[in-house]
Amino acid sequence: MQIRTPQDIGAIVRESRQQAGLDQAELARRAGVSRQWLVEVERGKPRAEIGLILRVFNALGLPLQSGSAPYVAGVAETPGPDIDPSSMRHASPDDEPAPARLPQWHADGRGRA
Repeated sequence: MQIRTPQDIGAIVRESRQQAGLDQAELARRAGVSRQWLVEVERGKPRAEIGLILRVFNALGLPLQSGSAPYVAGVAETPGPDIDPSSMRHASPDDEPAPARLPQWHADGRGRA
């Protein structure tokens, strides 16, 4: 599923929550948000804070994948890497590069491939 609107994000959150067998209160608890806020997101609230949306996605185990969206003016057409925030850490100058963890997203929006 392509994400183009806040309603698309709400649909992904709702469907993923239901597939995980979670009610809104439990997902809200796991993500550290209020149940009312989650209700509004599932309804397509247009001004939800992106940091909180990402916490909900992480609580559901939903990675984000870049490079699957159509071309947008001013943005490169080449796909970017998948990013798993849980694999990120602060590096020191002496660190060896860590191998990247690249999660995939099902085309139908069901989560990890």
